[in-house]
Amino acid sequence: MNRVRVKMCGITRPQDARAAIEQGADALGFVFYEASPRHISIPDAVQIMELISPFINKVALVVNSSSENVFELLKALPVDTLQFHGDETPEFCRQFNKPYLKAIRMQRETSLQEMAERYYDAAGLLVDAFDPSTYGGTGQSFDWKLLPDQCTLPIVLAGGLNSQNVAQAILQAKPYAVDVSSGIESGKGIKDSQKISAFMNEVRRVTE
Repeated sequence: MNRVRVKMCGITRPQDARAAIEQGADALGFVFYEASPRHISIPDAVQIMELISPFINKVALVVNSSSENVFELLKALPVDTLQFHGDETPEFCRQFNKPYLKAIRMQRETSLQEMAERYYDAAGLLVDAFDPSTYGGTGQSFDWKLLPDQCTLPIVLAGGLNSQNVAQAILQAKPYAVDVSSGIESGKGIKDSQKISAFMNEVRRVTE
């Protein structure tokens, strides 16, 4: 099986960023959504991003933000990829001339291929569990059988992943990448180095 990339999201502390990088994470996600318990300020994000190696992708997550706020993030931070986790239109996402992921909250009637055609210039679709009251970060998984066998955009699988289920998720869904947040935490926004290690060991076990 091809190597599955790993994005660790909701980074709030320098030591968590270091632990994720040491264990082999390909991307680190920073949440700029004030309603999230993993929200980080721009000044704090600046301090952490200064520690990140040049080949680690730095992802800024926003939810139904204004374009002014997104441009402010891009001006202040060395962001590699934007992640739009709300109800943003394709036109909104592409105005920043920056690689972006579009999060899709998966429901039984959702067609990922239709989403891929709508957001055709996205770097990938991040597929998460649907919750009517919140945008991601629920720690809940969804039925992976809903994912199509083929899609014209790379699929990043999110939603309730942890060291106990990530191997099964990879073998069943065959995503381009997996995204983990609560599954490597000891508390909301507080990553656990042992859980990070266990998660990465499981990813490697089924992909290397």
